[in-house]
Amino acid sequence: MWRHGDVLIAATDSIPEGAHPRKVAVLAYGELTGHSHRLEVPDSAELWESKGTLYLKVVAASATVVHEEHKPITIPAGVYRVWMQREYTPQEIRRILD
Repeated sequence: MWRHGDVLIAATDSIPEGAHPRKVAVLAYGELTGHSHRLEVPDSAELWESKGTLYLKVVAASATVVHEEHKPITIPAGVYRVWMQREYTPQEIRRILD
C-alpha cells in the first residue's frame, strides 16, 4: 500500500468489468490548493473508474505519482485501487481536503 498525501493506493486483483477509462492522468485534485496528484508520465499507466471507485493500471515497468507538496512515489507495474483518505468526526465521516 502507498500513501501520497491524502491519496491511498493498494494492489488489487483486477479492474472490474464495465469500468470506464479516464482520459486525464490525475488521481485526485486538491480542493484547497488547486494542486493535483497525477502521473508524471501519463502514458505509464491507465486510469479506470467503476461505480465511483478509481483504479490505476501501471502498464510501464513503473509509474511515478507527483504532487507539488509531496515527494514523488514510484508504483511498480500492476493493478491498484485508489481512494481518498477520510477522517471521522462525531458529526460525519468526511474526505480529507488537500
